[in-house]
Amino acid sequence: MTWDWQVFCKSTLGEEAGASCFGQNGDVTYLDWLLSAWGWTLSVSALALMVALATGILVGILRTLPSAPWRWFGNAWTEVFRNIPLLVQIFIWYHVLPQVFPVLQQLPSLLLVVFALGFFTSARVSEQVKAGIQALPRGQRMAGLAMGLTLPQTYRHVLLPMALRIVIPPLTSESMNIIKNSAVAFAVSIAELTMFAMQAQEETSRGVEIYLAVTGLYFLSALVVNRIAGLIERSMRVPGLAAGGAK
Repeated sequence: MTWDWQVFCKSTLGEEAGASCFGQNGDVTYLDWLLSAWGWTLSVSALALMVALATGILVGILRTLPSAPWRWFGNAWTEVFRNIPLLVQIFIWYHVLPQVFPVLQQLPSLLLVVFALGFFTSARVSEQVKAGIQALPRGQRMAGLAMGLTLPQTYRHVLLPMALRIVIPPLTSESMNIIKNSAVAFAVSIAELTMFAMQAQEETSRGVEIYLAVTGLYFLSALVVNRIAGLIERSMRVPGLAAGGAK
């Protein structure tokens, strides 16, 4: 088998590879398309991660409150979004909810995928946050309340700063998973890496080169997230806190 990496320098219009692998005068090469698809993958992943963290932290807090209705709501949210396959959730957001709530018809497909992927991941984040809060000694909550802090203030100033530091490692895994899970966005015609690979392979018949390049970009993206999270973890590590929880 002969590999032809020059396929990325070819025009998407079927012309032969030129002197530059980047298109000129409005022409688009497969390398241009690949980099654009990578940008879409990173955009979907970054936005979905923000939705997942904001929602997951809030739901995780609700699941540890003394109020039973709030705990029930948090547990219900987690079970619903955790137990429905991600691809099904994306189809629900894309095909079902816009019919029930017409205002969603005005949103671009990108945002619908971001919400689906973000809420799906928020269920997993809530599990991490709940475990982090429960890993703390009960005396910390009691001490905060005894000092005159309200329950929200106790969470904000006492529990969350410690709990979030504990759960940075599992949140790193969720950040990497979002990048991989963003591949399902092709199902609603988001021009991300997986859709690029499928269409470019059909047009060029160079599946080995195409899929190797896409795999490399997924790997590179996840690796960068892992390294950044590792730096954050080391900078925020609590002295005397073991990897498995609080001492």
